[in-house]
Amino acid sequence: MKKLSRGLVTVLVLVVLLFGIGSCAVGKYNTLIALDESVTTQWAQVQNQYQRRLDLIPNLVSTVKGYAKHESDVFTQVSEARASAGGQVNIDADVLNDPAAFEKYQKIQDNLSGSLQRLLMVTEQYPELKADQQFLALQDQLEGTENRIAVERQRFNDVAKSYNTAIRSFPTRIIASFAHLEKKSYFAASTEAQNAPKVEF
Repeated sequence: MKKLSRGLVTVLVLVVLLFGIGSCAVGKYNTLIALDESVTTQWAQVQNQYQRRLDLIPNLVSTVKGYAKHESDVFTQVSEARASAGGQVNIDADVLNDPAAFEKYQKIQDNLSGSLQRLLMVTEQYPELKADQQFLALQDQLEGTENRIAVERQRFNDVAKSYNTAIRSFPTRIIASFAHLEKKSYFAASTEAQNAPKVEF
Protein backbone atom coordinates (compact mmCIF):
# COMPACT_ATOMS: atom_id res chain seq x y z
CA MET A 1 0.00 0.00 0.00
CA LYS A 2 2.86 2.33 0.89
CA LYS A 3 4.57 1.55 -2.44
CA LEU A 4 1.36 2.16 -4.34
CA SER A 5 0.90 5.51 -2.59
CA ARG A 6 4.42 6.58 -3.42
CA GLY A 7 4.01 5.52 -7.06
CA LEU A 8 0.65 7.28 -7.25
CA VAL A 9 2.17 10.46 -5.80
CA THR A 10 4.98 10.30 -8.36
CA VAL A 11 2.48 9.88 -11.21
CA LEU A 12 0.36 12.75 -9.88
CA VAL A 13 3.40 14.99 -9.59
CA LEU A 14 4.41 14.15 -13.17
CA VAL A 15 0.86 14.79 -14.42
CA VAL A 16 0.72 18.15 -12.64
CA LEU A 17 4.19 19.03 -13.94
CA LEU A 18 3.29 18.09 -17.54
CA PHE A 19 0.00 19.99 -17.25
CA GLY A 20 1.90 23.06 -16.01
CA ILE A 21 4.43 22.86 -18.84
CA GLY A 22 1.65 22.31 -21.38
CA SER A 23 -0.34 25.26 -20.05
CA CYS A 24 2.75 27.47 -20.20
CA ALA A 25 3.49 26.35 -23.77
CA VAL A 26 -0.10 27.01 -24.86
CA GLY A 27 0.04 30.46 -23.22
CA LYS A 28 3.31 31.30 -24.98
CA TYR A 29 1.94 30.03 -28.30
CA ASN A 30 -1.20 32.16 -27.94
CA THR A 31 0.96 35.19 -27.16
CA LEU A 32 3.01 34.60 -30.32
CA ILE A 33 -0.15 34.26 -32.41
CA ALA A 34 -1.49 37.54 -30.95
CA LEU A 35 1.81 39.27 -31.82
CA ASP A 36 1.72 37.80 -35.33
CA GLU A 37 -1.83 39.13 -35.79
CA SER A 38 -0.67 42.56 -34.59
CA VAL A 39 1.99 42.58 -37.29
CA THR A 40 -0.55 41.56 -39.94
CA THR A 41 -3.01 44.24 -38.76
CA GLN A 42 -0.34 46.93 -38.87
CA TRP A 43 0.70 45.71 -42.31
CA ALA A 44 -2.87 46.35 -43.46
CA GLN A 45 -2.65 49.89 -42.08
CA VAL A 46 0.51 50.57 -44.09
CA GLN A 47 -1.21 49.25 -47.22
CA ASN A 48 -4.27 51.45 -46.56
CA GLN A 49 -2.08 54.56 -46.62
CA TYR A 50 -0.26 53.41 -49.75
CA GLN A 51 -3.64 52.89 -51.40
CA ARG A 52 -4.79 56.36 -50.33
CA ARG A 53 -1.67 57.86 -51.92
CA LEU A 54 -2.22 55.84 -55.08
CA ASP A 55 -5.79 57.14 -55.32
CA LEU A 56 -4.66 60.79 -55.01
CA ILE A 57 -2.08 60.64 -57.79
CA PRO A 58 -4.37 60.81 -60.88
CA ASN A 59 -6.08 63.99 -59.64
CA LEU A 60 -2.75 65.57 -58.74
CA VAL A 61 -1.19 64.73 -62.11
CA SER A 62 -4.28 65.96 -63.95
CA THR A 63 -4.21 69.29 -62.12
CA VAL A 64 -0.49 69.81 -62.71
CA LYS A 65 -0.84 68.86 -66.41
CA GLY A 66 -3.25 71.73 -66.86
CA TYR A 67 -0.45 74.18 -66.06
CA ALA A 68 2.74 72.35 -66.97
CA LYS A 69 1.96 70.64 -70.27
CA HIS A 70 5.58 70.36 -71.43
CA GLU A 71 6.79 68.40 -68.36
CA SER A 72 5.97 65.09 -70.08
CA ASP A 73 9.04 63.25 -68.70
CA VAL A 74 7.92 63.83 -65.13
CA PHE A 75 4.34 62.79 -65.91
CA THR A 76 5.62 59.63 -67.58
CA GLN A 77 7.80 58.78 -64.55
CA VAL A 78 4.90 59.28 -62.14
CA SER A 79 2.54 57.24 -64.35
CA GLU A 80 5.03 54.39 -64.66
CA ALA A 81 5.77 54.39 -60.93
CA ARG A 82 2.05 54.43 -60.14
CA ALA A 83 1.39 51.57 -62.59
CA SER A 84 4.21 49.57 -61.01
CA ALA A 85 2.89 50.22 -57.52
CA GLY A 86 -0.73 49.64 -58.57
CA GLY A 87 -0.31 45.90 -58.55
CA GLN A 88 1.83 46.02 -55.45
CA VAL A 89 -0.30 47.80 -52.85
CA ASN A 90 -2.61 45.18 -51.41
CA ILE A 91 -0.48 42.07 -51.48
CA ASP A 92 -0.60 39.02 -49.28
CA ALA A 93 0.90 39.27 -45.81
CA ASP A 94 3.15 36.30 -46.70
CA VAL A 95 5.55 38.90 -48.13
CA LEU A 96 6.43 39.68 -44.50
CA ASN A 97 8.14 36.30 -44.24
CA ASP A 98 10.15 36.76 -47.45
CA PRO A 99 12.87 39.42 -47.05
CA ALA A 100 13.56 39.62 -50.81
CA ALA A 101 9.87 40.13 -51.68
CA PHE A 102 9.52 42.65 -48.85
CA GLU A 103 12.53 44.62 -50.12
CA LYS A 104 11.11 44.59 -53.67
CA TYR A 105 7.79 45.90 -52.35
CA GLN A 106 9.54 48.67 -50.43
CA LYS A 107 11.60 49.69 -53.50
CA ILE A 108 8.46 50.01 -55.62
CA GLN A 109 6.83 52.24 -52.99
CA ASP A 110 10.02 54.30 -52.57
CA ASN A 111 10.21 54.76 -56.35
CA LEU A 112 6.66 56.12 -56.34
CA SER A 113 7.56 58.51 -53.49
CA GLY A 114 10.58 59.75 -55.45
CA SER A 115 8.47 60.33 -58.58
CA LEU A 116 5.96 62.34 -56.58
CA GLN A 117 8.73 64.46 -55.11
CA ARG A 118 10.00 65.22 -58.62
CA LEU A 119 6.46 66.17 -59.67
CA LEU A 120 6.11 68.55 -56.74
CA MET A 121 9.51 70.08 -57.52
CA VAL A 122 8.32 70.83 -61.06
CA THR A 123 5.33 72.72 -59.67
CA GLU A 124 7.70 75.25 -58.07
CA GLN A 125 8.25 76.68 -61.57
CA TYR A 126 4.55 77.53 -61.98
CA PRO A 127 3.34 80.28 -59.61
CA GLU A 128 -0.22 80.14 -61.02
CA LEU A 129 -0.33 76.39 -60.24
CA LYS A 130 0.86 77.00 -56.68
CA ALA A 131 -2.08 79.39 -56.27
CA ASP A 132 -4.66 76.91 -57.66
CA GLN A 133 -7.00 75.85 -54.81
CA GLN A 134 -7.53 72.34 -56.13
CA PHE A 135 -3.80 71.79 -56.42
CA LEU A 136 -3.21 73.16 -52.91
CA ALA A 137 -5.89 70.85 -51.50
CA LEU A 138 -4.42 67.83 -53.30
CA GLN A 139 -0.90 68.76 -52.20
CA ASP A 140 -2.07 68.99 -48.58
CA GLN A 141 -3.78 65.61 -48.84
CA LEU A 142 -0.68 64.06 -50.38
CA GLU A 143 1.61 65.52 -47.72
CA GLY A 144 -0.77 64.28 -45.03
CA THR A 145 -0.78 60.84 -46.60
CA GLU A 146 3.02 60.74 -46.79
CA ASN A 147 3.13 61.61 -43.08
CA ARG A 148 0.59 58.87 -42.32
CA ILE A 149 2.68 56.40 -44.32
CA ALA A 150 5.75 57.29 -42.24
CA VAL A 151 3.78 56.89 -39.00
CA GLU A 152 2.24 53.56 -40.04
CA ARG A 153 5.60 52.23 -41.19
CA GLN A 154 7.11 53.15 -37.81
CA ARG A 155 4.22 51.46 -36.01
CA PHE A 156 4.71 48.41 -38.20
CA ASN A 157 8.40 48.31 -37.28
CA ASP A 158 7.47 48.57 -33.58
CA VAL A 159 5.05 45.61 -33.65
CA ALA A 160 7.42 43.62 -35.88
CA LYS A 161 10.19 44.24 -33.33
CA SER A 162 7.99 42.97 -30.47
CA TYR A 163 7.13 39.89 -32.50
CA ASN A 164 10.73 39.24 -33.61
CA THR A 165 11.99 39.66 -30.05
CA ALA A 166 9.39 37.21 -28.76
CA ILE A 167 10.16 34.48 -31.31
CA ARG A 168 13.89 34.76 -30.63
CA SER A 169 13.58 34.67 -26.83
CA PHE A 170 13.77 31.51 -24.73
CA PRO A 171 11.53 29.48 -24.26
CA THR A 172 9.20 30.94 -26.88
CA ARG A 173 11.90 30.29 -29.48
CA ILE A 174 11.21 26.56 -29.16
CA ILE A 175 7.48 27.05 -29.60
CA ALA A 176 8.01 29.42 -32.54
CA SER A 177 10.24 26.83 -34.19
CA PHE A 178 7.58 24.11 -33.83
CA ALA A 179 4.90 26.48 -35.14
CA HIS A 180 7.13 27.56 -38.09
CA LEU A 181 6.83 31.24 -37.13
CA GLU A 182 9.35 33.29 -39.12
CA LYS A 183 11.08 36.59 -38.42
CA LYS A 184 9.35 39.61 -40.00
CA SER A 185 11.18 42.18 -42.14
CA TYR A 186 11.37 45.87 -41.24
CA PHE A 187 10.78 48.96 -43.31
CA ALA A 188 14.04 50.83 -43.79
CA ALA A 189 14.88 54.29 -45.06
CA SER A 190 15.23 54.49 -48.83
CA THR A 191 18.71 54.58 -50.31
CA GLU A 192 18.30 58.26 -51.19
CA ALA A 193 17.34 59.13 -47.61
CA GLN A 194 20.49 57.47 -46.28
CA ASN A 195 22.77 59.76 -48.30
CA ALA A 196 23.36 63.29 -47.13
CA PRO A 197 21.89 65.83 -49.54
CA LYS A 198 24.30 67.98 -51.56
CA VAL A 199 23.83 71.62 -50.63
CA GLU A 200 25.07 74.35 -52.95
CA PHE A 201 25.00 78.10 -52.24
